[in-house]
Amino acid sequence: MNFPNSSVKQKLDELLKNDIYEVSEEKPDPVIIAHKHKDEYSALIASLFAYGNVKAILKFLNKIDYNLENIEYDKSLYYRFQRAKDVYIFLKTLSIMKKNTSLEELFLNGYKKNGYVIDGIGEIIKKIYDFSNYHSKGFEFLIGKIPLSNKTKGVSPYKRWNMFVRWMVREEYPDLGLWKNVDKKDLIIPLDTHTHKVSLKLGILNRKTYDLQAALELTQMLQKFDPADPVKYDFALYRIGQMNLYHFLK
Repeated sequence: MNFPNSSVKQKLDELLKNDIYEVSEEKPDPVIIAHKHKDEYSALIASLFAYGNVKAILKFLNKIDYNLENIEYDKSLYYRFQRAKDVYIFLKTLSIMKKNTSLEELFLNGYKKNGYVIDGIGEIIKKIYDFSNYHSKGFEFLIGKIPLSNKTKGVSPYKRWNMFVRWMVREEYPDLGLWKNVDKKDLIIPLDTHTHKVSLKLGILNRKTYDLQAALELTQMLQKFDPADPVKYDFALYRIGQMNLYHFLK
């Protein structure tokens, strides 16, 4: 199912006009949590736990106290690969960080060096590990490894992190636009398995390996569609796979 790139762009633009961004009980998405609290730390929690079944994600996320005050260990608060201790230390770490720094400031420390989003993400990840002084398989799965901007092949696409940054930077719904010092032209598409599969079928991505290099290659293609806001196509590509909308592209 390969289409000329101009045809793909036209179809994706049509999808964007058809409420593809709609988020509701019928079309749930973790960004609902971010909208409810409109706070960068709450949004980070929602984005990093956004893996697995969306209903299970929201069920878990709705149990969390997003004030991040008086965090106590709760053995019943766990999610998939994260044990209760992992969740507790993560929330406790964010509670401490929130009193000391903003996530945007941390991000900008890395991003402003070369305009690389991945460097900004790396600064936040590093600070989380510094403040927590904790490691476990579940915790590391949740947070990820500290990325190296010059290493992309075989590296995680940092889907949940790039989604968080998208929420923070883009002002257009469903994103929140809480950060004002990052240019949306620099964003990296939050590449998940749906988006990866759809992009391969559409012929706008050639890299079959699901990694950061694939995310960057797809982003570069989408920059040709809209240099100022390439990641606006993220939800359209995601929904095609999630909701089996391939017929729309015929």
